[in-house]
Amino acid sequence: MKVISYNLRKHRAAGELAALVDAHSADVLCLQECDTRDIPAEISGLRLAEATQRNRLGLAVYYRENTFRAVEIRAIALKKSLHDYVLKPAEERMLGVRLRDIDDGHEIIVASFHAAPLTALNSLRRHQIRTALTELQALGPGLPALMVGDYNYPVFKENLGQAVRDQGYELTLSDSRTYTRYRFFKGHYDFATSIGWDIAHIRTLPQGLSDHLPILITAQVTATPPTVATTAE
Repeated sequence: MKVISYNLRKHRAAGELAALVDAHSADVLCLQECDTRDIPAEISGLRLAEATQRNRLGLAVYYRENTFRAVEIRAIALKKSLHDYVLKPAEERMLGVRLRDIDDGHEIIVASFHAAPLTALNSLRRHQIRTALTELQALGPGLPALMVGDYNYPVFKENLGQAVRDQGYELTLSDSRTYTRYRFFKGHYDFATSIGWDIAHIRTLPQGLSDHLPILITAQVTATPPTVATTAE
């Protein structure tokens, strides 16, 4: 499966999405900082599962309509930073979608995530990440889960990696840095945490109009999860 994650920088890079999906044959598209009032229901064969409703800078998840069906969706608010209280840029910082494979009935979870900005402490972001990962397991206990997005965590990733592993997940970075706006804060901001997935690689794609570079995650489920009985939708 191929997943693209992209922070659109206040929706500036929205016009690049169709070309990205087509060029890389993406199965899932996870967005951060998108204007949820100005996103289409479909992008190059990908259907909008859901977008957050209470964010000035929102999250959205698209999935390939001829491969999956969206079974359940969960958007959650996470512990707030001072930045959130004052400027209110984001009420919901994780959007998870439980998807069912049309052909074999197996289910997976994918999520778009946007951590608090650099003005917050790393300890707050670790708290947000732990909470988000716990919520994903509640969305589908035992299912393979992949959370991608803007983690805003450029330094001291060893601490983050250990915190993620303590929850049974793995943290995977892309092959090159994903943020270029500020000289002293360049680095890996966009990456993935996963459980039940084999991440073949994460590739940083060429920069567009955003200060973040999109990333392309290529992954497959490590073990076949139990088939879920089909219910009326």
